[in-house]
Amino acid sequence: MFFELIGTIVAGAAAALIVWAVNRTLKGRLPKWLVPAAAGAAMLLATISSEYGWYGRTTANMPQGLVVAQTVEEQAFYRPWTYARPFVSRFVAVDQASLRTHPEQPARRIVDLVFYGRWARTAKVPMLFDCATAQRADVVDGIEFGTGGDVLNADWRAVAADDPVLKAACEEV
Repeated sequence: MFFELIGTIVAGAAAALIVWAVNRTLKGRLPKWLVPAAAGAAMLLATISSEYGWYGRTTANMPQGLVVAQTVEEQAFYRPWTYARPFVSRFVAVDQASLRTHPEQPARRIVDLVFYGRWARTAKVPMLFDCATAQRADVVDGIEFGTGGDVLNADWRAVAADDPVLKAACEEV
């Protein structure tokens, strides 16, 4: 965040300097308001570029084995350009490298979900999925297995069979 602020300030200063130099070369023929207007426009463009580029930069730098399962696009009234094209503000990735199964229950999988947010800390949360019945359960205080690999203390929740997170978790690696 700090580096983006610095980049925005540098973009504004560079644009103001360029317009100032052009005006000086033209011996003051440009209107005086053009220097601060160019600085403001450059700062706004740098901010917009940073917002729209965040998702691509973040996914390009993800570790091997992470698969983006779901994205959340955002629109805001104080960002009117987002009504023309919303930007990805957060997304969920499935860490397929962390996949764990029980030999007697191959349809049940524990995988780590990684939650990324534009201005939020990255969070890694283990989640239990039942691929055969399209259910998921939060892994809060650990999982207890009974005989035959049955999960004893899971609070199962039904999810849609076409849920992108379920699909990514149940995908064969």
